[in-house]
Amino acid sequence: MERQITESRAGKASNSADSTEKFGFIWNLRKGRIESSFEQFFKKLSTGSFPLFAALIAAIIWGNLSSDGYKTFWHTEISIAFGSLHIEKSLAHWIDEALMTLFFFLVGLEIKREIIIGELSSFKKALLPVAAAAGGMIVPAAIYAYFNSNTPAAGGWGIPMATDIAFSLAVLAVLGRKVPFGISVFLSAFAIADDLGAVLIIAIFYTETILWGYLLIAAFFLCGLFLANFLWIKKPMVYVVLGIGLWIAFLGSGIHATIAGVLVAMCIPARGKYDTATFITNIRKHLNDFQCDTDECGYTILLNKNHLDAVHNIELSCHDVETPLQRFEYSLHIWVAFMILPLFALANSGIAFGQMDIGKAFTDSIMYGIVLGLVLGKPIGIFLFTFLTAKLVNAPLMGGVKWRHIFGASMLGGIGFTMSLFISGLSFPDGQMAEIAKLGIILGSLISGVIGIIVLSLSDNKSG
Repeated sequence: MERQITESRAGKASNSADSTEKFGFIWNLRKGRIESSFEQFFKKLSTGSFPLFAALIAAIIWGNLSSDGYKTFWHTEISIAFGSLHIEKSLAHWIDEALMTLFFFLVGLEIKREIIIGELSSFKKALLPVAAAAGGMIVPAAIYAYFNSNTPAAGGWGIPMATDIAFSLAVLAVLGRKVPFGISVFLSAFAIADDLGAVLIIAIFYTETILWGYLLIAAFFLCGLFLANFLWIKKPMVYVVLGIGLWIAFLGSGIHATIAGVLVAMCIPARGKYDTATFITNIRKHLNDFQCDTDECGYTILLNKNHLDAVHNIELSCHDVETPLQRFEYSLHIWVAFMILPLFALANSGIAFGQMDIGKAFTDSIMYGIVLGLVLGKPIGIFLFTFLTAKLVNAPLMGGVKWRHIFGASMLGGIGFTMSLFISGLSFPDGQMAEIAKLGIILGSLISGVIGIIVLSLSDNKSG
């Protein structure tokens, strides 16, 4: 688009300039300097995994240096009062139920974007990722249930079902060009479908008591959000106010409040003020205001009011064509990646090895269920369901992707850190079972990541 606009202003371009421009575009593309929206999404997620990993290490160190201090700090009670309304929860619970709502909101935005324009936007494109996500949830849950049915730990069957998209894509980023880029698209697509499944499981199976009065209030706010979307309201504050109301209603209803984040995301408009054609027309018109004679343009736009107005109008045009979904996603990502998820990991990953019988922990049924669910269940389920679906409906793999790449990505699907920890907190609020579950999640995710790296490193993406 930029090239077309430039040519329309200049009126002509030489053949040699065209050749240079084409060559430069190809070279920059190969060098990774021109990025698609997915590549930017991929880079953001993979980069955001590093503070999360640092928080995990810090939590383990803190939990072992001062176990009592670690627990006391995160169990500090914090209360919020609005007249007769009084909410009191521990610091860890505020992180899990308030800050993590923003994480689930971001997950919801990513799901909506994938459904509208991404790898889940059509039945044909979504078939393999959805099949992979289904297999990656069913088989690990079955393995966990096999080891823990009819025991006090039976409720943790949802723990090994999740895939941590940030950590898994970070591993692919480390491998770089050793794997085809299509495998990154496949992995992110089935991880997002996996997140949607995890959200549904939390809403349906990890809700003990429902207070219908609060749920009716939540329905009122949700209708307001749908109405705002229907009326094409673009003001972010409208969705923020209604979203906070929905979150408070869910907090009192008994359904986990983070589900409100996903519901709000589904109501965020995915269209700008006008379409792309109108945007291009406006930009061309404003660019014409930059016409000036040789050496009369000046070294700053402040010297020319027409240039100053043109830049302002171009900025407004860019803002108007951008969707609220984009603005929310871009503005929230840095906060989620560099503050919310690290805080969640810091508050939930501390394991006091000195207070744990390691021998018993490694032979506990919870450990078997989680580790085997992540290391064996996830890759078996993902690969098997993908393979069967591809063969049954003759669905092709993406360009350059071979079945050994799918197997490697299936192993990376066993990295279940963030969502697994979240479901673990719902399954085992505290005590020895919670500590064993944390250890199992970290161990299973680590093993899955290492094996995934080895498998993908040995895969030659150029061979048949």
